[in-house]
Amino acid sequence: MEVMSHLVHWVFLAVYMYELNAELISHLHPPEQEISTDSCVFPFVYADGFHYSCISLHSDYDWCSLDFQFQGRWRYCTAQDPPKCIFPFQFKQKLIKKCTKEGYILNRSWCSLTENYNQDGKWKQCSPNNF
Repeated sequence: MEVMSHLVHWVFLAVYMYELNAELISHLHPPEQEISTDSCVFPFVYADGFHYSCISLHSDYDWCSLDFQFQGRWRYCTAQDPPKCIFPFQFKQKLIKKCTKEGYILNRSWCSLTENYNQDGKWKQCSPNNF
């Protein structure tokens, strides 16, 4: 318990000295959270953008908002959380039948959330099991 007390003091000191965003710190070392049975809301608005799937923005783990406009209510995502990839989907002049790295500047696998990515532009990163 003493170690946790010291950690809390260091975090508060870092926030004070470096004016760090407390929201960033809370996501990096999240507090114990009760398991939420509330459903993720897709799309949701966070950090001036629409998100159509779980995100890891400001966090080490994927999470989602429980409200359309993020208001601080969130939960960690699971493999059962929607939305699912849609296969096949249209990307540029190709019909894509599985997760692809094509066109992603970070060279990560992604998929479309609709049958026509060119038209809708809705996508998510693929998980190891292509959920």
